[in-house]
Amino acid sequence: QVQLVESGGGMVQAGGSLRLSCVASGRTFTSYTMAWFRQAPGKEREFVTGITWNSGSITYADSVKGRFTIARDNAKNTVYLQMNSLKPEDTAVYYCAATAQRFRVASTPSDYPYWGQGTQVTVSS
Repeated sequence: QVQLVESGGGMVQAGGSLRLSCVASGRTFTSYTMAWFRQAPGKEREFVTGITWNSGSITYADSVKGRFTIARDNAKNTVYLQMNSLKPEDTAVYYCAATAQRFRVASTPSDYPYWGQGTQVTVSS
């Protein structure tokens, strides 16, 4: 069992940047692949990016490639999402998620049994 707490959301103008953090507690952090998903109003939850336990494999959704960067600090039990060149279409609630499938980055929500409470990101035009 792992508990996840996100922070760092907020409101920013288009072209701006935000950094999200997700702190994990409970079982050993390196037991998990970590990921970020997002959900906009009226839309399904979608995969943004994920990172395996040792940062050996990282995957990004096409919509964020070149703009977003995921990283993890296993000593701090924390995964980060650096978001640059933000667009209004990035507006959503962003969720941190964890799965014990630690050698691959799964991209469907059903692969992740552990979720944070979400943090709102709003990008104005």
